[in-house]
Amino acid sequence: MKTISVKFFARYREALGVDALSVEGEFTTVNDVRLLLAQRDGAEVLREQNLMCARNEDLCQLDEPLADGDEVAFFPTVTGG
Repeated sequence: MKTISVKFFARYREALGVDALSVEGEFTTVNDVRLLLAQRDGAEVLREQNLMCARNEDLCQLDEPLADGDEVAFFPTVTGG
């Protein structure tokens, strides 16, 4: 079992009502954490295809492998004009 710290930024933080939490489970990738959290009330935003993520403060893809004690962050893509 792995313990993963999760941080949320911008509208994801607003939608979930928290800026950070800890989850435990048999997570293999960042996407496993995202899918678990997307089932929570208000967390539908985590189902977005264009979300950005980081593992231990380094940008990564959803298929990034996880180790016990890792920190994962989710934030929306930035658009500008």
